Amino acid sequence: VLENRELQDLIKPQKVEFHSLNFNTTLHWQPGRASEARDTVYFVQYKVYGQSTWQNKDDCWGIQNHVCDLTNETSDIQEPYYGRVKAASAGVYSNWSLSCRFTPWRETMIGPPTVTVVHSNKSVILKLQAPHSPYKRRRGSKIPMTNYYDLLYQVFIINNLLNEQHRVLVYEGKDKVIKIEDLRPGVSYCITAKTYVPMLDRSSVYSSRQCTVL
Repeated sequence: VLENRELQDLIKPQKVEFHSLNFNTTLHWQPGRASEARDTVYFVQYKVYGQSTWQNKDDCWGIQNHVCDLTNETSDIQEPYYGRVKAASAGVYSNWSLSCRFTPWRETMIGPPTVTVVHSNKSVILKLQAPHSPYKRRRGSKIPMTNYYDLLYQVFIINNLLNEQHRVLVYEGKDKVIKIEDLRPGVSYCITAKTYVPMLDRSSVYSSRQCTVL
């Protein structure tokens, strides 16, 4: 019995956390201290805060991975959720390890916009597209993140002659098509953009750089 209890403690999952980008939400955990136990499998449950019963996540029942996709189970984005994980090895089950409370609308990270560059003589025209959520409209197209948040785009320009790291904010707003004028011909410029959520005071990472020479 003592050995079993020791094994229970050794295999108990650690650091159970939700990770979420544009409402694509996964539960992650780390194996217990006896992670060399090759035959360890994991079981995942979830629930909405305030509910008394936990739901099994069938796709993550007896798995060897340390990650479980809960995107569909957390689609009510204003609700707070919990996840929990237990491990089993050699017929011994650990106790459950619980995540912190997770509310998708507050905590999902929002990705950067997609930037397309079209250039004319002395100006650059940018087309910006908001990231999409995994959730679909009736017709099947994915719902953009602008449906859930009041998003602003922040556009930065990098003049490669001056300094690779020096980004200048040239636009902040909601327009999807932006014209940047008075650029010097023959100079290499790179454009990068972020999504900003004023209500949460949170920015995305930078989009990948789009570089052009006029």
